[in-house]
Amino acid sequence: METITAMWGPHHQGAIELRSYYLKGKRTQELISILVTSALLTLNGVVLLLKFDWSQLGSILCACFIGILVADFLSGLVHWAADTWGSVTLPIVGKAFIRPFREHHIDPTSITRHDFIETNGDNFFLCTIPLGYMTYILIWGDYKENFEIVWFFYLLAVFVSMTNQIHKWSHTYFGLPWFVRVLQDLHIILPRRHHRIHHVAPHETYFCITTGWLNFPLEKISFWSGLEYIIEKLTGAKPRADDFAWANKNT
Repeated sequence: METITAMWGPHHQGAIELRSYYLKGKRTQELISILVTSALLTLNGVVLLLKFDWSQLGSILCACFIGILVADFLSGLVHWAADTWGSVTLPIVGKAFIRPFREHHIDPTSITRHDFIETNGDNFFLCTIPLGYMTYILIWGDYKENFEIVWFFYLLAVFVSMTNQIHKWSHTYFGLPWFVRVLQDLHIILPRRHHRIHHVAPHETYFCITTGWLNFPLEKISFWSGLEYIIEKLTGAKPRADDFAWANKNT
């Protein structure tokens, strides 16, 4: 009987191998990160609301908006870097952080089968230390003259923490909560149709996955392709070489 080779999806040989690299130690790190960061987000949010200054409402809303924009840009920067450069064989970061990006391009729906811990552990981990410092500032520091800056960093942390969950929702077409569909339709978070543009091979555009607001302007100025051109000229490294290698595992 002839064996049918999967071109993409969970039966792709590369996807099977990459899934095997998700180990118990990695999951433990993700669980701890989510518990600690969730506690810090809750504590800092409560303190900020208790000390809210209505006279600064306009500047706080502006700071929050900028925080969300920066989160969207950072999501694009990390996504672009992990998609385009590096290798799963790199020590520490390869299997821990680059691996999910390789798996996602081979099996785009894999993220919908990940639970909350696997989906969000890395993003929560990135916010743990900054939120810990924010807790110190809110409890023991002098921040009253920079209240808007604290709100900026808080919204930045919230949206960075939730970026991969938002990304997961953009791949989920059944059973989404109504409020998620509303947020997607209003383009407050990354819409499903918007994110499809990135998943056209060779996955070289529309990297911002928090709100997606910055994708169009960054594409118009050739931001990512310009960076790739400079890096390739300086180093000789080929963009997405490792990504292509994993995609061709079946051939």
